[in-house]
Amino acid sequence: MSGQILSLLAGMVRVAIPISFAALAGMLSERAGVINMGLEGIMLIGSFFAVVGSYVTGSAWMGLLFAALSGILMGLVLVTLTVGFKCEHVLAGVGINIFASGITIVLLEMIWGTKGKSGMVAGLGMLRVPVISKIPVIGNIIGTISPLFYILVLCVFLLWFLLYRTPAGLRILVIGENPEMAGTMGVNVYKMQYLCVMASGMLAAIGGAYLSIGDINMFSKDMVSGRGYIALSMVILGNWKPLWVALGGLVYGFAQSLQFRLQGVNIPPQLVQMLPYILTLVVLLFARKKSSAPAASGKHYYQKGE
Repeated sequence: MSGQILSLLAGMVRVAIPISFAALAGMLSERAGVINMGLEGIMLIGSFFAVVGSYVTGSAWMGLLFAALSGILMGLVLVTLTVGFKCEHVLAGVGINIFASGITIVLLEMIWGTKGKSGMVAGLGMLRVPVISKIPVIGNIIGTISPLFYILVLCVFLLWFLLYRTPAGLRILVIGENPEMAGTMGVNVYKMQYLCVMASGMLAAIGGAYLSIGDINMFSKDMVSGRGYIALSMVILGNWKPLWVALGGLVYGFAQSLQFRLQGVNIPPQLVQMLPYILTLVVLLFARKKSSAPAASGKHYYQKGE
């Protein structure tokens, strides 16, 4: 296999990592009946606090912990608005996105004295697994890659196991389809929704952290650049199933990686830059007909007596 194709595939996987984390986040939230339209903002918060954590402690792994905690907090805010106060899910998510865009600029200026980008911080670097790196083709693609890739693989397995092999997962699936039925079965619907959306925030924030400490080792204004919205489309493409949702990120990853390699070709740059979004929309149009969202996703649930 030629070096250019291997380079394209390796780039595809690297670009897909943050999208796949955010897509898993959106899938888990919707399985519990809450549409996480705040993925964009939560990723941005995660990418910012990953840099802050790395800057304060000097450790990229502590930065990742800062990002995860910030994501849990933002997930708590979202679920409090949507489940606790019964706000419209889309409006609550958009509000979080606007808040994240503004607060990161304010904090950026407070800490680094600039509105554009932070200083350089310690990053996670690349992980080389000797066994995998020696395998032909596969070693060229994922033999040396961010450790977050392996965390992503672990998250896919854990979410699959949770949803399809545990009683808690069965409760989550029932809540996403019919929360009233789950409530009559004795399931604490609100508790499950709170836990799922907070976990969703953590996953999205880790995806955001990849963009900063996993890639360029710094934070820049609005660096998520629409990836949270792309991730929502990957949830639909993957039909709300953990493995397929995560693999859906490869669609955007392939288009983005191809875009990087077409920039030197005699094609109008505007068309090249549109490629990832056009390909995502085309794939989504075909996939939408076969997709079936959780029936109660985005609907408010009221306990007996409310």
